Amino acid sequence: MIKANGEAKFMSLYEALASEVRWRIMSLIADNEMNVKEIAAKLELSPSIVTMHIRKLEQAGLTGSHRIRLNGGTHKMCFLKQKRVEIELPTATQTPRIREQTISVGHYTSFDVHPTCGLGTQEKEIGVWDDPRYFLDPERVNAGILWFGRGYVEYKTPNYLLPGQMPEAIEISMEIASEAPGLKDHWPSDIEFFFNGVKLGTWTSPADFGRAARGIYTPDWWHRNVNQYGLLKTIRIDTSGTFIDEERMSDITVADILLREQFWTLRFAVDEKAVNVGGLTLYGAGFGNHDQDILIRVYLGTMT
Repeated sequence: MIKANGEAKFMSLYEALASEVRWRIMSLIADNEMNVKEIAAKLELSPSIVTMHIRKLEQAGLTGSHRIRLNGGTHKMCFLKQKRVEIELPTATQTPRIREQTISVGHYTSFDVHPTCGLGTQEKEIGVWDDPRYFLDPERVNAGILWFGRGYVEYKTPNYLLPGQMPEAIEISMEIASEAPGLKDHWPSDIEFFFNGVKLGTWTSPADFGRAARGIYTPDWWHRNVNQYGLLKTIRIDTSGTFIDEERMSDITVADILLREQFWTLRFAVDEKAVNVGGLTLYGAGFGNHDQDILIRVYLGTMT
C-alpha cells in the first residue's frame, strides 16, 4: 500500500491516477500479467500510447514489469504492484510552508560542455550542434532542452531565506536523461548533482529515451531520431540525508549545503572519469514528458 500526502514526491502518483485509460490498464493487469501489445489490443489503442501510460504508472510506483522469453521473442510483462493508496489530506495544524523557485533550462550561469552537445527552443535549434560556442549564444536563455556528452552546466538562483530561517528540507525536481548519439534504450550515464559546491550524490540514468515514442510535449518540428523525453527525478535533502525518489543517495543533510550563501548554485555534471560517461539531457517546459522547468521547493516547516 502507498501512503501519500501533499509532498512533492507524490505528485507523479496523483498525475498517474488522473486518467481513465490508466485506470483501465490497472484493471486489466490487476490479476493477470499482460504485455503492451495485449493491453493495446484490449483497449483498442496503439502500443506507443499504451507504453506512455505504462511509463507513468511505473514512475508512480503503481505498476511493475519484468521481461520474459516467449515464442522466440522478449516480452515486457506488466503487473499491478499496489492494491491500495491511502492519501492524507492537509489539516489546519499541519499546513506546510513551501517556497517554490523555478529555473529555466537555458538560464545557466556557468558551463563546460563537450560534444555531443546542443540546445533548442520550442521553435528552432540554437546554432550548430556539437559546437560548445553556442552555449553562450544570446538565444540560449530561451532554450527548452540542452544536452552534452560530458562536462557540466551550473545554475544560480537567489537565496530568499530570511535571517534565522532554516529549512526542514529542499527538493530539486527536473526531467533528465542520458545523451547518446541518436537514441539508445540502454545508455547508462553517471550524473552528479551539486548544491552550493557540495556533492549531493550520483544517479545513473539508464537511457537516452525516445525510440518507442515522441515526448508528450516535445514540439512537432523536433527531430524524431534525437532526445525525446527523460525521467522526472526529485532530489530531497533533509535532516536525515539526501534522497532521489526516496532512495538514499548520500548522508548530506540540509545543514551541510551552505544555505547562508547569498545565491544558491545548482550543478549537473558528467565527469570524464566516471564509470559510465553517457552524457546528460535536461528537458524544460515545452519538451519531454513533463511540462516543467527545473523546480526547487524549500520546506520551511509547518504553521498552525
